[in-house]
Amino acid sequence: MEAGPRDTAHDGGEQLSPDGPDETSGGVTSSGVTDDGPEADEMSAAAEVEVELRPQPRLRVWQLAPIVILAAVGSLMFAFPLAFEFGDGGAVVAMLGLLISCCAAGWGMMAARRVGHTWPGLPERGSGSRPDWRVVSGYAVLFLGAVVLAVWRVARLR
Repeated sequence: MEAGPRDTAHDGGEQLSPDGPDETSGGVTSSGVTDDGPEADEMSAAAEVEVELRPQPRLRVWQLAPIVILAAVGSLMFAFPLAFEFGDGGAVVAMLGLLISCCAAGWGMMAARRVGHTWPGLPERGSGSRPDWRVVSGYAVLFLGAVVLAVWRVARLR
């Protein structure tokens, strides 16, 4: 036996057509059923909302641990000769610590970029928009200022 609508109207009652009930005015059929779904004026592109079903990528602990350890070791190597005056070798140890810290910072930035994070003021990866030159020059001035201060401090050890 096939599953389908049954014609149960006896005694000359209303019969269904093969394609369903006939329409009357206002989206209400003769049997009192309303049409589902939005009206024609509600079907605009502005009313659609895209929702990302995949979870946002995050940095995992196994990705962060080596970066944090390398940054801690580098910063300690940089700080101890500056604080305790190690002598002639202090400047070399401090510069090596600064180099390791900068490597850890670069490694962390690349890991963050891989999961989609960006610096404040810069466009997202793949957006197609260009970064503002004022934001880029501000970051460059901050970076160069930190480098000049670090080199100046290490040079004062001698």
